Amino acid sequence: MPHTQMNSKDVAAYLGMDLRDVERHASREKIPCRRVGERYIFTKGEVDHWVWRQMHNWEPQQLADIERGVSEHHGFVHGEPIVCPLVSEKAVAVPLVAKTREAVIRGLVQRAVDLDVVFDRDSMLDELRGREALCSTALLPGVAFPHPRRPLPHDIAESFITVGLTPAGVPFGAEDGKLTRLFFFLACKDDRTHLHVLARLVRMLDDRGTLEALMAAESPEQLEERLAHREMEVLNE
Repeated sequence: MPHTQMNSKDVAAYLGMDLRDVERHASREKIPCRRVGERYIFTKGEVDHWVWRQMHNWEPQQLADIERGVSEHHGFVHGEPIVCPLVSEKAVAVPLVAKTREAVIRGLVQRAVDLDVVFDRDSMLDELRGREALCSTALLPGVAFPHPRRPLPHDIAESFITVGLTPAGVPFGAEDGKLTRLFFFLACKDDRTHLHVLARLVRMLDDRGTLEALMAAESPEQLEERLAHREMEVLNE
């Protein structure tokens, strides 16, 4: 649960980090927590958000360690595909015809509505707009991960990912001011699936060759095939 309290050892195990690194981050106020006597107390939801904001700065091995820690914490079987099984048939739009952030969001949500996995289109649109208003989800070069601010167990039929590749770049609020072309709209029924999938996605896409191959895809089938190939590569690293 997002409000679960954790101590330093819990966070170290959860993120696959060294305990000393966790406490060093805490002492320097780099990770959200509060100090009670000699101990640091963390809230799981705040830790998850911190991880999400830091992911694109971490090395591949750090991402792998985090993914492994999250898997073990939540009882997932480590080493199995988790991204591609959420990308169902007809979940990929190549091209996604859009020139604005609003058009991208609408296109991705409509794809999910057409797949009958979103119950309320307008509520989902509001969720994604609200999330982007907090801070842009364009974290990797040319890539964004629009998602709701919280799990939506009652608003979606199942956890899913829809993918869109625009013909040209779209202003999506990236920190470097560059345009974004590739979008992964992720919605999960619970917080454990959400962070687990995000960690795997960032790990898969933190590779220039992979991004170039995905952005050169000429059809939904080609993009799906390249995404599946990359996930298997990551699992075998």
